[in-house]
Amino acid sequence: MKQNFDSETPFDTRFDFDTPVERRGSGCYKWDEPLGEGAPADFIPLWVADMDFPTAPPVRRAVEARAAHGVFGYTQVGKDYYEAILSWFSRRHGWLIDREDILYTSGVVPALSCAIKALAMPGEQVVVLSPVYNCFFSSIRNNGCQVLECPLLYEEATYHVDWDAFEACCAQEKTTLFLLCNPHNPAGRVWTPDELARMNDICLRHGVTVVSDEIHCELVMPGYRFTPFAAVSPACRDNAVVLNSPSKSFNTAGLQIANIICHNAEWRRRIDRAININEVCDVNPFGPVALVAAYTDPGSEAWLDALNHYIQGNYNLLCDFFAREFPAFTVTRLEGTYLAWLDVHRLLQPGLTDSVMPGLPGHLTDALADRLLAEARVKVASGTLYGPRTGEGFLRLNLATQRARLAEALQRMQPVLAGFLRD
Repeated sequence: MKQNFDSETPFDTRFDFDTPVERRGSGCYKWDEPLGEGAPADFIPLWVADMDFPTAPPVRRAVEARAAHGVFGYTQVGKDYYEAILSWFSRRHGWLIDREDILYTSGVVPALSCAIKALAMPGEQVVVLSPVYNCFFSSIRNNGCQVLECPLLYEEATYHVDWDAFEACCAQEKTTLFLLCNPHNPAGRVWTPDELARMNDICLRHGVTVVSDEIHCELVMPGYRFTPFAAVSPACRDNAVVLNSPSKSFNTAGLQIANIICHNAEWRRRIDRAININEVCDVNPFGPVALVAAYTDPGSEAWLDALNHYIQGNYNLLCDFFAREFPAFTVTRLEGTYLAWLDVHRLLQPGLTDSVMPGLPGHLTDALADRLLAEARVKVASGTLYGPRTGEGFLRLNLATQRARLAEALQRMQPVLAGFLRD
């Protein structure tokens, strides 16, 4: 499903996303993660969600300047940090945040865990729209709560909320929280203001608090617009805990900085307590200066807009490849994130599963991901990571790499996918 977008922001050719950066040997989880005995050394990683691009030039300059100081002791977050957040979200998204609503921590996953610890009791249920980011499941369970999956409806290469099922989940007596992924990983949806308002209306009817993970908020394809959950209405703001970070958008996950934005003073007090209980209250010296540079320098914003255009081009390359080589497979519509969601349900037809993986029906996408690594030397993520039922029959591919490398990965995958269909 190739998308041809018109954008108000022209592609900025000042930024080079095509030149490869050698990441092997840098302690990079994406490229250096041990793959086990017999795994290919020259694999192309399209799995974990970080980018193969250097960060925006202003961010890099800010980190280099801080490194030149030479002393990296305990770090205090200053006034400029908060002003950068307020300015960025007001200017870019029309979201007016109160300074006192912001709590900082070391990452969005620690923030997620703190929000659950603060706002749900062990044994209570937390609703997720599946398939969804795998750490939602682990964070819920690690805090002693129960996952309540509300499967999204998959129709015409995109996803929608099953509103009746969502209301039924929220209405259950043990349901306390709803974890929202906005934009949604891995479904690629950028939820509309009407959808967000309807989610909140249902949650309010049943006393359910919304925790919105908005780490991908800047990774939006031209033609779509991201809306922060708390910016939809005062009712949404008052019933929400929003988690965000520049880490995905500017490829700075290793600098470990994130924010929890909560307007409810009592919830915020409890979350602050959970941050200290979980001991994720300290940040390193580079995270705050990187955030300020990302959110205040015009060059960073221009780089980000150019990045989204480049990812759109990679997405179109992927769609062209599958339309030409494997029309039976569908690439889900990409509205946000840099993560493509590939529908390979064609492989689950009766009789084919047993012929490829005897005795293991329902695990074919795991087998396909393993075979792509072993034979094509391309590492992708099996959809079952994002929900054993709702993710079966899908693969997730990271598009945030150089276009030539993506093209090479697809060419490597071609004979393996063709062989799978022949088996």
